[in-house]
Amino acid sequence: MDLYIYYRVHANNVDALRGRALSMQGSIARECGIVCELKRRPEEKDGRQTWMEVYHSVPDGFEATLGSALAQAGLAALIDGPRHTEIFVDVSSCA
Repeated sequence: MDLYIYYRVHANNVDALRGRALSMQGSIARECGIVCELKRRPEEKDGRQTWMEVYHSVPDGFEATLGSALAQAGLAALIDGPRHTEIFVDVSSCA
């Protein structure tokens, strides 16, 4: 299963968020052996950007690993509002 997590970030927090998120994802990738991505929408609205973390082929129990990494990275202080998580599986897994 893949996780897609999106949230809003004030423009003045972008640089700090980028550094912390990339560092966090690098640690997660090494620890869990998964591919992580960090993306954002190209446009900015009302001084905010929409960002997305992607985690491919996560192992069982990954949510706990991610929760711990988020707390350690201090991302919540840089995010405007809640994080929204979407879960997708490969079509062949659903058949």
